[in-house]
Amino acid sequence: MSFDTLGLSDKVVSAVKACGYTDPTPIQAEAIPHVLQRRDVLGLAQTGTGKTASFTLPMLTLLEKGRARARMPRTLILEPTRELAAQVEDNFVKYGVNHKLTVALLIGGVSFEEQGKKITRGADVLIATPGRLLDHVERGRLLLTGVEIVVIDEADRMLDMGFIPDIERIIKLIPFTRQTLLFSATMPPEISSLADRFLQNPTRVEVSKPASVVDTVNQSLVSSGSKPHEKRAVLRDRIYAAENLTNAIIFCNRKRDIATLARSLEKHGHSVGALHGDMDQHSRLKTLAGFRDNEITLLVASDVAARGLDIPTVSHVFNFDVPSHAEDYVHRIGRTGRAGRSGEAITIATSADRKYLAAIEKLIGTQIPQVGDARHAQTDDADANARKPRRGRGRKEKTAVEAAPETTEASSVARQDTRSDDTAAGEERAAREPQKRERKPREPKGRNAKSSEQDRKPKRERNNSRDNEPVGFGDQIPAFLLRPVRIAKEAESAEN
Repeated sequence: MSFDTLGLSDKVVSAVKACGYTDPTPIQAEAIPHVLQRRDVLGLAQTGTGKTASFTLPMLTLLEKGRARARMPRTLILEPTRELAAQVEDNFVKYGVNHKLTVALLIGGVSFEEQGKKITRGADVLIATPGRLLDHVERGRLLLTGVEIVVIDEADRMLDMGFIPDIERIIKLIPFTRQTLLFSATMPPEISSLADRFLQNPTRVEVSKPASVVDTVNQSLVSSGSKPHEKRAVLRDRIYAAENLTNAIIFCNRKRDIATLARSLEKHGHSVGALHGDMDQHSRLKTLAGFRDNEITLLVASDVAARGLDIPTVSHVFNFDVPSHAEDYVHRIGRTGRAGRSGEAITIATSADRKYLAAIEKLIGTQIPQVGDARHAQTDDADANARKPRRGRGRKEKTAVEAAPETTEASSVARQDTRSDDTAAGEERAAREPQKRERKPREPKGRNAKSSEQDRKPKRERNNSRDNEPVGFGDQIPAFLLRPVRIAKEAESAEN
């Protein structure tokens, strides 16, 4: 089957052939005819199988008729990340070289004014991330009432990033008579319910099992210690041992580890670039451009680079951290082995990653073969067992003599002889020691002596002795009461 038999226009077919493509991939061969028939399509395929061309090529054919109006785009493509949106724009420019279509890109990190100018002139194709699209809608610069085709690309990634509420708001602004295309590499239950809400009697195109890995990717697992410097050493060993490495993507789970790992690899003489979500858009695009142009050999990245990035020359993928979500593993290693090329996917794992590895192997339906030795993992297990707290407080551990079982008669006899010797020695010491005198209780001295004498008196005598005690101050009269009282002169004259 060739692109000539799919129903595409002559302009699109000539542009595809100029790019060097002759035969469509399975997802393209099955999805393109349904898109041209204006049917809703739910496309499921492995990463690297050409899903982007499955909707860009038929959209170019359908857009040859008609013209865009100001602030009212004709088609809308929603992408989860800026990199994917920019990549889809490149595909439209490449395949639409024979068309005079206007493509507008709405992503974060770019000036609102420049994007607003493109929308005002009219855009045939609008490629956007959900957040920036809603910003333009709320400012009154964009109307979605003229959208004829809407594409939700990487739907599972949209779900992971929390974009589903934004997509629901966007879909409500688009006419009900639209054509909806939904593409994804994995199919969790949430995506199924999403498809039921957004698609009308869709055609399901599934050329392979969801969340499966292409056969051109050779997977392997390497054990490592849990400390960061041990993992970095294992990674460097794998990079040096890799055969036919042109360039590679190294995935980390945390953004803070990306900068540390990039600096470490750079110190060891590698050409390294970093990519994560906290970088500004200019730096992200510059890093990707350098990686595509082979100016950068190793790209240390977060999962922002795991979805949809099409860089055919990627020969190796290293998972410096095992992903916590099994679906991310499928997308990560899908960056290599694309378009029929072979690729290597190497995962560095510690003993703490066992449950994640089990989930990944369950998802892909196969066990990842382990290469090298497992001494690092065994060391981790030994350290973990050594760090385990002992159960039961206050338990006295048995000594070696107590723990040893009584196996021979000679050992029991020896213990009895030892006990008898100890008994005899104890009796000898007792005979030599003088007998201790009985201690008499000490007499209380000072203030406590009176109280003790009073305590020893009968109760009646104590009460009778109190009858002779003076009432009031007794002999101790305060000095101010003994002072003479002076009478005022006025009082003396009044008396006289």
